[in-house]
Formats: sequence, C-alpha cells, structure tokens
Amino acid sequence: MENKSHALAAGLFVLVVSGLVVALAMWLTRDNGDYLAYEMTTRDGVSGLQPQAAVRYKGVAVGKVTHIGFDPQVSGNVLIRIAVDDDAPITPTTFATLGYQGVTGLSYILLDDAGKSHPPLPPGVSGLPRLPLHSSPFAQLSEQGPIILGQVQEVTKRVNQLLSDDNQKHFADALAHIGSAAASVDALTRRLDRSVTERLDPALAALPALAKDAGGAVQSLKKAGDQIAVMADTFGQTAQRLGAPGGPIEQAAHGVQTFSQAAERLKSTTLPSLERAADDTGRAARQISRTAAEVSANPQGFIYGSGQASPGPGEPGFVAPARNPQ
Repeated sequence: MENKSHALAAGLFVLVVSGLVVALAMWLTRDNGDYLAYEMTTRDGVSGLQPQAAVRYKGVAVGKVTHIGFDPQVSGNVLIRIAVDDDAPITPTTFATLGYQGVTGLSYILLDDAGKSHPPLPPGVSGLPRLPLHSSPFAQLSEQGPIILGQVQEVTKRVNQLLSDDNQKHFADALAHIGSAAASVDALTRRLDRSVTERLDPALAALPALAKDAGGAVQSLKKAGDQIAVMADTFGQTAQRLGAPGGPIEQAAHGVQTFSQAAERLKSTTLPSLERAADDTGRAARQISRTAAEVSANPQGFIYGSGQASPGPGEPGFVAPARNPQ
C-alpha cells in the first residue's frame, strides 16, 4: 500500500513538473504583437527558406515566414506567406527579396523600399495582399550562369582556333618577314648615310643647282608680285579719282538725274498739252468736215443763208406760184 502511494506521488510530481515546463515554454515563446499577413509568389527557387524563418525590413526583424507551398493561381510558382508586425513601414513601394545568412545556406525574407510605386498585385485565393518578390542576386547569377558559361566556351573555342598549328606557323612566317624587312631597312639606312657623308649619290650633287634655280624662280615671283602691287596701286588711284567729289561718276549721276527731271517734266507738262492740242485739232477737223458736207448739200446757203431754199422748177416739191387776177 505504501509503495502505491509513493508511485502515485511520483506520477503526480512528474505531471506537475511537465505542466510547469509546458507553461514556461508557452510563456517564453508567447507573442502578444499584432501582425499583418502578406503573400508573395515567385518562379525562382527558395532553397534554404523554412517556416518560422525571419522577415527583416532593411535588416530589422519585423516578422516571420508562416507558410511555404505552391501557388494555386499560377502553376509552378512558389507561394510564401509572411506575418509582419503592423508597426513595420510597409508602403506601396515595398518589395521583397530572398536573403542568405552567411555560408549556412539558410534564407530569410528581406523587405526594402524601392522609392517608386509597383503595380498592385491582385490578392490570392486567401484574399491576403501580395508583395512583389524580386529575384535575389544569387538567383540572377544562377540564371545567367549557363549563358556566361556558353560565352566562355565560345571564347575558348575561338582562342584555340587562333592558336592552332597553322596559325602559329603563319605567325612564325610573319615574324621572319618582319625580321627581313628590319634588315632591309637597316641596310637602306646605312646606304643613305654613306651617300650623304661621301656625296656619292648624283642626285645630291644636283641639289645646289636646283636650289640656285629655285632661288631665281623665287626672285622672279617676287618681281612679278611687286609689279602686281604697282598695278593694284594704280587701279586704286584711278578708282579714287573716279569716285572723288565732282568726278566722272558724280557727273554721270548728275546727268542721269537731270535727264530724269526732263523726262518727268515732259510727262507731266508737255505730253498733256500735246494731247489737248490734238483733241482741239480733231474737233476743228470734224467741224470743217460737217461744214463742207452742209455746203455740198446746200450750196445756195452762200446766197440765201443757212435756211432751206424753196425747190426750183424741175426740182421735187416745186409748186408754181398762182397768177394774180388782172
């Protein structure tokens, strides 16, 4: 009976201690903060990221990862849910990247502010708001790695082609030709030096005569230049005399002006007078013509006047006068 009571006491003690340990753990791990849930979706791999991983905003811990799975809206994308403290400065310009903790391989979510607004992402099936998740530098490097390796392989292939046996032979031949050309240049330099020193080249002997002829040509050119200068001076003096006050140019301009004034007087005075005289002459001629016509039609007008004369015997309209009674 006593053994059973000791066993019961021991069991109760273990249960009480276990409860105390659980309560202590819950008290130590309690989190009374207010959190906001967000979602992120990406096609990149999330190796090293685990639930309960830290979420940092510019290096400051502001939350944790609550779920990692597949996005039901986009096939092949990874869906990440995070809980962020409501005091964190999340704005429409906030975006996320995948950070790495040293060489451990563990990842965390790093939030940052781009300074420019991102297009709003539609919420997922859960209705939670979504943040844009940008590719990390390591992800970009892993994506560009095959392209870089392909370019390095192509460069290596071209270098191998450039350093092939045939090209090396060509390089050796080119170096030999360059050496021969250098020897030829050296020989030519020595020959020129010997020719200048010993005056063996006939062309060098002809240089003094050529220099003398060139000097004569220069003197001739100088004389011609002096003559041209004298002619230019003469032309300048002639032009100065022509343009001087009272000179030929001014007299010609005065004559042109006088002729212009005479033409203006002819136009304004003489021509209108001639036109009026012509009109008067025309009117007088017409009057003379009418007078001649009247005289031709009635010559008796000189005797009887300008009135119409009575028809005479034998003329139309003649009427014999009546006889007076005796």
